[in-house]
Amino acid sequence: MKWLWRILFVVFAILLAINLPFVYRRYELRKLTEKVAGLEANHVDHTPLGWTEYKGIIHAHTSLGGHSTGTIDELIKGANDAGLDFVLMTEHYDEVFDTSVLTPNGVFGKTLFIGGNEIDTASGDRLLMIPGADYARDLKHVSTPEVIAKLHSENRLALITYPEKFNTWDAKVDGIEVLSLHTQAQKMNKFTGPLDLLWSGRAYPLVTIAEFLRRPDENLARYDTMSQLRRTVLFAGTDAHSNLGIHFFGDDAGHKYIDIKLDPYRVTFSITQMHVLLPSGQPLDREALLAAVKAGHFYTGIEAIGSTSGFSFSVTGQPGVTMGDEVHFAEGLMLQAAAPQAARIVVLKNGERFAEASSSEIAIKPDTPGVYRVEIYRTELGEPFDSQPWIMSNPIYIR
Repeated sequence: MKWLWRILFVVFAILLAINLPFVYRRYELRKLTEKVAGLEANHVDHTPLGWTEYKGIIHAHTSLGGHSTGTIDELIKGANDAGLDFVLMTEHYDEVFDTSVLTPNGVFGKTLFIGGNEIDTASGDRLLMIPGADYARDLKHVSTPEVIAKLHSENRLALITYPEKFNTWDAKVDGIEVLSLHTQAQKMNKFTGPLDLLWSGRAYPLVTIAEFLRRPDENLARYDTMSQLRRTVLFAGTDAHSNLGIHFFGDDAGHKYIDIKLDPYRVTFSITQMHVLLPSGQPLDREALLAAVKAGHFYTGIEAIGSTSGFSFSVTGQPGVTMGDEVHFAEGLMLQAAAPQAARIVVLKNGERFAEASSSEIAIKPDTPGVYRVEIYRTELGEPFDSQPWIMSNPIYIR
C-alpha cells in the first residue's frame, strides 16, 4: 500500500503547487478591491450643468433566446441590485415567436427596460437592433444596407456587434460595440482563468474579471476610421448571458444544489456601464434614452475599478455642448475633460494621441478640425489598468 500513499502524496503536492499562486492572487485581489474602495473618497461629480446622468447597460440575454440559463426574474433583480437606471435588451431572435416583446419592456423596480434583438444579415454581419421587432428572424435574408435602411425608417438603432467579424464597413450604422465582456472573457487563459474565477470570483468578482480586460485596439481603430467619415457612437456591451457556473444535482424546475454561478447578472451589470446624459428636467423614457444614445450623449465606464459617474467632456463657454455634438472650428475654441478622480487623461484626435495630463481635468485648444475623444486610465492601480481604459468618451466633432 506504500505505493498508493506515495501516488496520493504526489497528487496532493501537484494540486497544492498548482493552487498556491491563486491563493496569493486572492490576497492581491482583496488588496486591490480595498484600494479601489478607499479611492472612492476622492470622487468628484463633474456632470455638466443642464444635464442629468443615467447609468445602464446594453446587450443582454435571457433563456428566451437560448444560449442562456438566466431567467427574467434574475435579470430584473440583477439590474435593480446593480443600481441600473436602464437596460437595453438585445435578445436573440427565435424562428417561432417575438423574443423582443417577451423580454421586459417598461419600468420594473427602478430600472427602465427596452426590448431589442441581436440579428444576423444576409451579408454575414451581426447587429443589435433597438427596439426589437417580430420580423427580426427574417432579416437574415436581407443585406446589411437594406436592414439598416429599414431600421432607420422605423426609428430603430442599428449597432455593430462583434466588429471583428463585420464585413460591410460602408454601412451607415449608428454605433460600434468596441468592447464586449463576453468576447474578452473568451480570450482569457483557459487554465488560469477558471482557477482565478473559482478562487477569487465569488469574493472579489469585479476586479477579478476586470483584470482580464484589455484595450480593444483594433475595434477602436475601426471606430476612429468610421467616425471621421460620419458621426457614430462607440460603446461597451456586457453580452450578459448568466450561464457560467457549476452545480451538482437539480431538476427542470430550477432547483439546484451546490450551485456556483460565476456570471450572475448583478456582477456582469456592475463591470461596465453606459452613462447617458439627458437634459435636466427631461424624464428618462424610451424615446429620450434612444435619442440620447443615437446622438452620442454618453460615455462608457469600467465600474469594476471605480465609479465613473460624473465624468464630463465639453466645450468651454458653450453650455449644452457635450459628447456626440458638433461645433465649428474657431480661434480660441477650448475642449475640457474632467474625471471623477485624478487619473491619466488622454485626448485623441482622429484616433491619434493629441494631448495628455495626469490630473482630474484637462483643457486643450484644438489646432484644426477633427474628431476629438477622451480615454482615461487609472495608472495608480498598476497593471493592467495603466493600459486599459477606465473611461471612453464619445467624440466632439469639430468641423
